[in-house]
Amino acid sequence: MSGAAHQRAPKAPAPPVDIASVNAMSDDAFVEHFGGVLEDAPYLAADVATCRPFVDASALAGAFGDVVRSLEPDAALILLLAHPELGARRPMAAASVEEQASAGLPDAEATLRHRLAEGNAAYRQRFGFPFILAVRGRTPSEIVDVLEARLANDRDRELAAALDEVCAIARLRVDQLVDAG
Repeated sequence: MSGAAHQRAPKAPAPPVDIASVNAMSDDAFVEHFGGVLEDAPYLAADVATCRPFVDASALAGAFGDVVRSLEPDAALILLLAHPELGARRPMAAASVEEQASAGLPDAEATLRHRLAEGNAAYRQRFGFPFILAVRGRTPSEIVDVLEARLANDRDRELAAALDEVCAIARLRVDQLVDAG
């Protein structure tokens, strides 16, 4: 069975909107449009909505980062735990499916998939949350190399690195949802 059969049914991507439209959205419309920016955390998009108006997409992405960095440790861990393991064959958000596919993870050679699976297991055992990396533009080999290197971090450093990656993923997702116009 293909990996795609194990994924959530992809929702059609929202068309990009300009920043003026973002600023004029109702709170509900904002959450509907940006609720997937942070994995399974539309409630955090509601927090970002209160930061409007934004001058551009970069400011909007920065607000997502500010919300992530302001989370209490337990809430940050919940956000990290919502992320799928890279290369996993389990249901995940449509954005994650697309991002992992863009990096070639579903089609990676068996040796790399095995190293990734072993690394994911070791990472989760060591740190208590999944390995998170903004994978767009990376190869499967690069992803595995980063995973293996980050296993040497202590938990505090790795927690900070994982949250930085969540912010990087948010920036990439915002860039797809806001017309740079």
